[in-house]
Amino acid sequence: MAKISYRVRPETAVLTRGFDPALSVGAARPPVYRSSTFVFPSPEAAERAFGIVLGKIKPEGNDRPDLIYARLNHPNAEILEEQLVPLERGANSAAIFNSGMAAIFTVLITVLERGSSLIYTQPLYGGSQHLIHQIIEPLGFDVRGVPAGNSRALTDAIAATPSLKLVLIETPANPTLVMTDIAQAATALRSHPNRPLLAIDNTLLGPTFQHPLVHGADLVIYSATKFLGGFSDLLAGAVLATDAELIQTLTGVRALLGNILQADECWILDSRLSTVALRMNRQSKNAQRIAEALAKHPKVKRVIYPSLFTDPEQRRIRDAQTDYPGSLLTLELVGGKTGAFEFLRRLKIAKNAVSLGGVESLVCHPMTTTHSELTPEEFSAAGITDAMVRISVGTEHWKDLLGEFTYALAGI
Repeated sequence: MAKISYRVRPETAVLTRGFDPALSVGAARPPVYRSSTFVFPSPEAAERAFGIVLGKIKPEGNDRPDLIYARLNHPNAEILEEQLVPLERGANSAAIFNSGMAAIFTVLITVLERGSSLIYTQPLYGGSQHLIHQIIEPLGFDVRGVPAGNSRALTDAIAATPSLKLVLIETPANPTLVMTDIAQAATALRSHPNRPLLAIDNTLLGPTFQHPLVHGADLVIYSATKFLGGFSDLLAGAVLATDAELIQTLTGVRALLGNILQADECWILDSRLSTVALRMNRQSKNAQRIAEALAKHPKVKRVIYPSLFTDPEQRRIRDAQTDYPGSLLTLELVGGKTGAFEFLRRLKIAKNAVSLGGVESLVCHPMTTTHSELTPEEFSAAGITDAMVRISVGTEHWKDLLGEFTYALAGI
């Protein structure tokens, strides 16, 4: 691991932390280490490495054991995890996974115990909700949904769930952008006798615009496919925490599940980290200009975007825990599903595709795509209607996007 004798800022650390060119024949940037197994310098080193992996030996400080096998860890994963840490304010350790869903599943299966409870905010990303109800709940865990943004309901649910082990919050919620108070949830959990963990899916605003660990969260989860990757060309997930031992527990389960991110994808993702803030700031500025312009359009019933919040509680949460509004906006159009489909049909610059956070603008109809697993009752509870389209604004010129969206609206 590269050592720097003084504290540097995140923009510098993300390019220098965790990699020593002297260990890679002078390469200025990390190469790809495509090896499935690693040679031990001695039998004692092998014994120690397995002891640490199996939890029989506790590593000293930041000392890492010798590498064993790429399912457990490998150089590109170690470098990526080290360089992710400075991006997440308050983090000391990170674990990388081969998708965002793999990251979420590993957190759930690690933290929850037989007979214990999970509380989650609704809506979640459709895949996360499907995972909870199709895999986690049938395994015998108690799961309870609470409306996003309802601090009183969340506090009451925490107090009324004696077997609680984990609260999972997605804020802002996808696709309604409802925000949930992280600090309030953390305070409520500290009063619970079990001291359950608080995990935040920070994909939509982090790590640039929202910092859950600073507000009391224990774990921050990412679909790194989105803004961290930024180019819609890889799948990855990440979990970060202040407590390094918590991450070590997750990586132990990751080794059993075999869902670590492969070397090539780690290398690609690592190359994107230094531009995350640059891309997200451009995308957020574009989105705010577009959202505020479309709010006046007669074919738009409502624009859901943080800078346009009117609810006092949502504005309070926004101002307390976010720095900028981000690049996601949801339009509720006249004409219901027919109007939404006509809008999508006329797009050329923005692409009708799921996912978000890429440099290209992506637009989808959540009810029939990303959240199509939900029941009618869940749609109603989440506030998702057939008139909604979700827009992930990219780095194109905002006037070109606004012109296209205005043209598409005219076709409704």
